[in-house]
Amino acid sequence: MPPTITESGRIHLKWALTDGVGPLTFSRMLIQFGDAERGWEASASMLADIKRVGPKSAEQIARSRDAVVIDYEIEAAAEHGVRIICRADEDYPPGLHQIADAPIVLYVKGELLPTDAVAVAVVGTRRCSIYGGEQARRFGELLAGAGFTVVSGLARGIDALAHHGAVEAGGRSIAVMGKGLAEIYPPENQALAEKLLEAGAWISELPMNSEIRRENFPGRNRIIAGMTLGTLVIEAPQRSGALITGRLASEYNREVFAVPGRAQDPGCFGSNDLIRCSYAKLTTCLEDILDELGDVGDQLRPREEQRVDKQLTLEDTAGGASPDDGDSARRPIPKLTEVQRQVLESIPFEPVLQDAVLQACQLPPGEILAAFTTLELKGLIKRLPGQLLVRAGKA
Repeated sequence: MPPTITESGRIHLKWALTDGVGPLTFSRMLIQFGDAERGWEASASMLADIKRVGPKSAEQIARSRDAVVIDYEIEAAAEHGVRIICRADEDYPPGLHQIADAPIVLYVKGELLPTDAVAVAVVGTRRCSIYGGEQARRFGELLAGAGFTVVSGLARGIDALAHHGAVEAGGRSIAVMGKGLAEIYPPENQALAEKLLEAGAWISELPMNSEIRRENFPGRNRIIAGMTLGTLVIEAPQRSGALITGRLASEYNREVFAVPGRAQDPGCFGSNDLIRCSYAKLTTCLEDILDELGDVGDQLRPREEQRVDKQLTLEDTAGGASPDDGDSARRPIPKLTEVQRQVLESIPFEPVLQDAVLQACQLPPGEILAAFTTLELKGLIKRLPGQLLVRAGKA
C-alpha cells in the first residue's frame, strides 16, 4: 500500500500550508530556486527575489513558513485513507503539469491511473432540467463506455448525474471536491461518492477538514479543466461555475463542448452563449467530441466506425530512418499529424524527462499532452516512472 505522503510530498505540503504561497507563487519559487526544498531553506531576502513577491510579502511568507506544522494534516489524511501527492510524485495527474497554477499538493482517495490522462470533464448547473439531467447521464455513459475517465465536481445536478452515468457504464470517474475530503458534500451524494472509489477517486487540493466556501470553487474548477482533454458544459446559466471551467479549459488549450439547451430557459443562457460565440462546439453525440480530439478520438471510436488510415513507415513520418534503428524503424505505424510527428521526433530511444520534451517542441502544452496520449495509445512511446518518456521500438 502506498505511503500517505512521500518525502517530496512533505516539503510540498509545508509550502501548501504556508500563508501567502499559492500555486502561482509556488511555481515562481520553483523557477527561482530549482526545487521545493531549496526554496524552503531560503532566507526572507532570497524569497523577496521571487517574481511578484517583494520584501514585505517575503517577510510574511518566512514567518508563516517557520510556524508550519504538517503532522496533524498527515494524520488526518491517514485516518480517512487519503494520500497526499505532490507535483514530484509519479501519479500526479499529467495534465496538471501543463498549467501554471497547478495545485501544490493533491489529497487523493482512491486510485489514479495513467489512463486517467484520457479524460473529459462534464459540468453544468446544480438546478438542471429533466432534459439536462438526461443528457448528463447519457454523456457520462457514452464517454465512460468509449474509454474516457469522466471528471466532474460531485455537485448536485449535472455533476452527480454525469458521475452516475459513468459508473453505470462500468467506467472510471473522478470527483474533484471544493472542500476537504474528511466529509462528502452534498451529503446525499455519499453513496455515489463511495461507488466512485470502486473505479476512480476523489481529489481535493484543500486541507482535510476544510469547509465549503464559495471562493474555493473557482480553484476546484481549474483542476477539473486542467486534468482533462476537454470540458463538456451541459446547462449553465449566465453566472455559473461551469462557465468558469469552460473558460479555463480554453485558456489551457483544451477543447470546450456544449450541449444546446432550450432557447428561453435562463438555465441554458450561458451554455448557449458558448456555442453562439464559438467558444464551444455544439455537441449532441459522442462523435462530436471524438471528432475534436483527433487521433485520441479515433483510437476510442467504436471499431466499426474507426477511420481507415493509410499506413506509413517510420521513414515517412519521422523524416527518415536512422541507420542504427534496425528493422523496427521500418515497421508500419499509423498516420500522424504534424504535431504528433514533431513530438515523436523529440522523444529519443533513451528515457527523457517529459519537461524536456515540452521545452523542445515549442508548442502549446495542451497539444503536446494530447500528442503524448495518442502516441502512447498507438504504442509509439512509453511512460516510465519519474515523469520519463521513451520512444518504443528500437531493435
